[in-house]
Amino acid sequence: MFQEPDYRENLSLMLSEVLHDIGVNERMVMRRRRGVMLRETMSNIRNRLIDQNGTNYNLGSQSEGTTTIGLHSDIDILSCDHDFNIIQDWSEWEHGKLNYLMIQDENTTPGYCFLQRLRHDEPLPATVIPSEHYISDRRGRILFKNTMINDYLHGGEQQKGPSIAAQGQPGLYDRDLVFAFPCKSWPQSASGWLHRQGIDRWPTHEMRRYAASTGCFVVPTGSKVSECPEFEWRISTSLTERCIMYNLNITQIRCYVLLKMILKSFLNPQDEINISSFMCKTVLLHCIENTESGIWKDNNLHTCLTYCLLELHSCVQNDCCSHFIIPENNLMAGQFTAETKHELSKNICDFIQNDRQQLLSIDIDVVGHRLQLKLNRIPHGINYFPSSLEIHCENVMTFEYINIANNISLQHNCIFNHLHNKNIQIIKQYLGKLMTFSDNGNRLEHAAFKLLAPLLFTTYGSILASSSIGENKQVPPQALVWLSAGLNSDISSSRLKLASVFYSTGDMEKAELILRHTEQQYYSNPVLPICGCQNQPPEAVTAEFERLCNEQREDCIKHITAFCVKFIQGEINCVPCELQYEMFRSTQDDMIHRDEDRDCWMDWAVVDSLPFLYFLQYKIYRHLQRHQEQQQALCKLIRTIETDKNLKHRETALNILGQCMEQENRPQQALKCYMLSLQQRARNNVANIHICKLLSGLLVSQ
Repeated sequence: MFQEPDYRENLSLMLSEVLHDIGVNERMVMRRRRGVMLRETMSNIRNRLIDQNGTNYNLGSQSEGTTTIGLHSDIDILSCDHDFNIIQDWSEWEHGKLNYLMIQDENTTPGYCFLQRLRHDEPLPATVIPSEHYISDRRGRILFKNTMINDYLHGGEQQKGPSIAAQGQPGLYDRDLVFAFPCKSWPQSASGWLHRQGIDRWPTHEMRRYAASTGCFVVPTGSKVSECPEFEWRISTSLTERCIMYNLNITQIRCYVLLKMILKSFLNPQDEINISSFMCKTVLLHCIENTESGIWKDNNLHTCLTYCLLELHSCVQNDCCSHFIIPENNLMAGQFTAETKHELSKNICDFIQNDRQQLLSIDIDVVGHRLQLKLNRIPHGINYFPSSLEIHCENVMTFEYINIANNISLQHNCIFNHLHNKNIQIIKQYLGKLMTFSDNGNRLEHAAFKLLAPLLFTTYGSILASSSIGENKQVPPQALVWLSAGLNSDISSSRLKLASVFYSTGDMEKAELILRHTEQQYYSNPVLPICGCQNQPPEAVTAEFERLCNEQREDCIKHITAFCVKFIQGEINCVPCELQYEMFRSTQDDMIHRDEDRDCWMDWAVVDSLPFLYFLQYKIYRHLQRHQEQQQALCKLIRTIETDKNLKHRETALNILGQCMEQENRPQQALKCYMLSLQQRARNNVANIHICKLLSGLLVSQ
């Protein structure tokens, strides 16, 4: 079967080259995986710091590196709550935990289970129904309903199976968040997989040993063919599946990417989900298990793809796609009607019979046109497409690094939000926990620590300084140590906080020196403003920024990004009075229009780096009576607000510009600034207060 004519080998090699060019190669797969795992690690470090007893796992195509830009894969996050303990044997019961017994009997669909509530004080079944999410069955067992997921839906989110789907901004990932409960033991229904080996002893012993050690999860969704779907929970072996995908070779990954492109282009038109990408992955794994490893090479990619499509066709014909690890779980059970089945079967057959022509018509990532060019179907010089290096530089790693940088800012928002009204000793405890990741962490934790720690160091130093400034206008040496330790968080934000500390104590010369150096650094590098407050992508990215993302590791983020400057309530004495107003932007009516978690930054003073730099320069030069430089700083502030497309807190920049205009005795321009600010953000905007103050002052003066 696998002895192919030369044209098939040539087609395979050309296909492999095309996939290499759009980022499906060893280098990019590994860099995608590292980026996703870094974000996962930062999220879990945050959980440890704020004592959240949960772990987040980034799963799916993004974490596997089995995607391209054109596939628009979302990020799948499995959020595991360790307050719960799912057991399969009474010996696994734990005191004080929310214990549930996994039940699989004649009433549950294979691959699914019921969860029976147990007592937390002793290993016995619970007898009381605590809420509407529970029901007592005919045997008197208190069963947990999977409808609990409805309690976690926010505005703009929708339930999609066991997950909560949230659409990302253009340039950022869409997100599927799956809530899960952990089971430390491997599912009994999958015990046979631990002893199963296909051709060439795959999956390997190491994979199966890892699987046995990771246990499984249960997620809140029932089978489509269940008689009581609201009581069923799906058994998930996601970590084992991720491990298996990490052990695939590049040809197997390319085959999977092609399957998903075919799925999206020909089998699931108009975003209908008849066959899922997980089914394609399952088909691929069965094919790998049942073939020799030597088959999966670049010069045989076309044959491997055909083999997978034939297997997928067989699954559709038989209405059966067996889960790779729990084979009794039929992924296609109740999935489509007889009419849809007939249409899918026909479409797969048509593709196999005309596969070369069909491959040439794939629009995703312009794969079809690229393949035509490789096969000399298009004359050279016509319909030129960027090379692999250009694709990487302009798209893939830039996209990845922007998401990492946004994640750094977002994690700090979560941590700062949890610090609200906490005393300095609690914050010091957080830093102690953080340092353990530097001293005892693995490589990923070391890398995540280096990205997360500086901003926390700066905030702690600023809080110490604020406390002292409030008493005696002095900055204690300990505060300066922490502020200095955080200076390399990014190109500007921590330096600007240090300058603001010196400004608040009246040390204008030191503040001016820091600002001058920061401005030089800002314009010596291709700096991109980053803000996790609103989780929006940048509007414009320079070619030099893209080149550095492609050539360097994630550490380069510190030298080419400028985070927004955040002052929490505990830093108020380090904040210029004009910016302090931002901490009190929300009226009682405004609070109704805020999200408790996403909008936590609205209780702080938050401003983009560059406007804050020029604002501080304006204030300092005014104090030093260097009027020409003061006006230059004001002009730069105005120009930045007018021309910088990447500002995320433009309303705040306009508010501080308005106050500068008031100090310049230009009330009409000040009013214009405040009105423009309200156009940016109508609610939760302190511009309303500034307008009232300004008009009141004008009335009094008249």
